[in-house]
Amino acid sequence: MPLLRRSLLAAAAVTPAAILFAPEFARAAADPAFGLRTLGNPKAKVHVIEYFSLTCTHCAHFANHTMPEVRKKLIAPGSVYWIFRDFPLDRVALTAAMVARSLPLPRYAPFIFSLFASQDRWAFAPNVNSTAEIGKLAALDGMSQAAFQAAINNKALENFILEEQRHAEQKYRVDSTPTFIINGHPHPGDMPYVEFAKLIAAAGG
Repeated sequence: MPLLRRSLLAAAAVTPAAILFAPEFARAAADPAFGLRTLGNPKAKVHVIEYFSLTCTHCAHFANHTMPEVRKKLIAPGSVYWIFRDFPLDRVALTAAMVARSLPLPRYAPFIFSLFASQDRWAFAPNVNSTAEIGKLAALDGMSQAAFQAAINNKALENFILEEQRHAEQKYRVDSTPTFIINGHPHPGDMPYVEFAKLIAAAGG
């Protein structure tokens, strides 16, 4: 999905220097919400970082149609280690990312895939209140209303996600979603499994 103008990012509070985020050094010790979100074996020969937005229709298509095969044929056998990284293209995606990261770690990936599977209902349905719909989905995953409100008002977590996004723009020149960093090399765009598997094979997987 092409990068949109994100006035919300420009207007976000500047993160204090003491807590600036480098993706490889998350503050998980202090708060699990800031930790890595991954699938697979970190000793795999191929590491894939996926930069995605939860309101990106191309990201949803990849998650719904390509990712099941990726998980079965590449991640489960140990060929690929998958790292999720947020790249929200709008306020709705940012809110959803904050909620996802506030769930218990084992619930993160299932919640992300649930959001992608139902994206047309909570993100794009006519007259939909996206925040309320995200809250309903989070409640199904056991998040209380108090925890949901705390998640969507967590300024430190918001800054963390936006800093993660800025890092992607600066280091990898990410300007669209999804973008896959395969062993350090960026590959933008949704793609079918066959095409994606070729990139993994070329990277040594």
